[in-house]
Amino acid sequence: MLFRSYLIMSSIAVIQFPGSNTERETLMACRRVGLSPVEFLWNESAEKLTQFDGYVIVGGFSYEDRSRAGIIAALDPIIKQVKLEVEKGKPLLGICNGAQILVESGLVPGLQGYSIGIALTDNKRVKGGRVVGVGYYNTWANLQNSIPSDRCAFTRHLKTGEWINIPLAHGEGRFIIPDELLEKMIANNQTVYRYCDDDGRIIDEFPTNPNGSMYNLAAVCNPTGNVMAIMPHPERTSNGDVIFSSMKEFIENGTPAMDFTLSFKQPHYEVAQYNPNGHATEWVIDTIIADNEASSVQNALGRLGCDISIKRQTHWEMIISGDREHALQKINDTGELYNSNKELISTIQRKKNTASFLVRQKEDMIGRSKFESLTRRFEINEILQLKRGVIWNVIVNSGNFETILDQILDTHILFNPLSHECYRIN
Repeated sequence: MLFRSYLIMSSIAVIQFPGSNTERETLMACRRVGLSPVEFLWNESAEKLTQFDGYVIVGGFSYEDRSRAGIIAALDPIIKQVKLEVEKGKPLLGICNGAQILVESGLVPGLQGYSIGIALTDNKRVKGGRVVGVGYYNTWANLQNSIPSDRCAFTRHLKTGEWINIPLAHGEGRFIIPDELLEKMIANNQTVYRYCDDDGRIIDEFPTNPNGSMYNLAAVCNPTGNVMAIMPHPERTSNGDVIFSSMKEFIENGTPAMDFTLSFKQPHYEVAQYNPNGHATEWVIDTIIADNEASSVQNALGRLGCDISIKRQTHWEMIISGDREHALQKINDTGELYNSNKELISTIQRKKNTASFLVRQKEDMIGRSKFESLTRRFEINEILQLKRGVIWNVIVNSGNFETILDQILDTHILFNPLSHECYRIN
């Protein structure tokens, strides 16, 4: 049993990374319920985290969502110390981008070795079986507590079935979980908050489900219940104070030890060899200006001991009917697929000690959106299919070539196998 008697307010580290932007609201929410929050920057000494009773990783756009939301921060050295602290039973709340960081670090769902079990990917608003919207969405949403109140550090002040109305603002908030793992999480009461309508009904379509998340999921926790990833923003309204007051009670009064485990055999994935579609036209886009996204990935891997360089390219695959050259010229003139002021059509890098990986989302929302824009807005009806991907060119400067590549792939920094496909080009 966790138990502490406090004469002073419980101290909370409000953890920020470059690009975080909701620290002020989080500090205010903590203070409203009697917690003592302290701003904690990613580049402070990680050992200082031992001084705190609990932690919140705030929302925003850590490292500008480079590569994908949350992954760069998830590989930051400070996360190693965070894992050590939560293993002591301390509570950790990840809000929006913070939730994405918890997912990419494996802190949720809490599989052995913190292996990746969940993806948070692009929103998909579905109504009546039809996709009615994709991308960023800003609204208020109802979150229903779907587990026993004492099961999680962040539900203690909400009865099972009770809901709160709080803001939501994100572009990549759709939970994807393998069916077998989801069943285990449901049985474990790890599916904490679910989207519901104003009558408390769980309706799996837009607008009740604002982003297409499996099982209407808005928040999930780890097996012991002291770590929760939540996509909506409880810190932006007093309606969400019950989550922070629950955290306070958890710290001060403790909770019975939770004897839950979560075992799941990860599905095997392979990086397949890329075989170009002989009927398709490929555009490989290079940037003329500095590529901060590639630099962030390179720096993150450098901190892990990889002596490498990273070059990033955008990849478009198009199937066109009729006069292909005429259609390609019309596509080029729209400026939809690249910005000629800072990008140009190039070729895949084929250099010594370089491996190129093509990464595509399993549900290509950007490709879908560009296809609809080109065919509906610009009326280029010759386009039959459009796919978007990213080519990561990894240049190994020293060390064993294939060993370094395996190490990089194991970090999942280039792709999440639950939401992406990856192909080796060379």
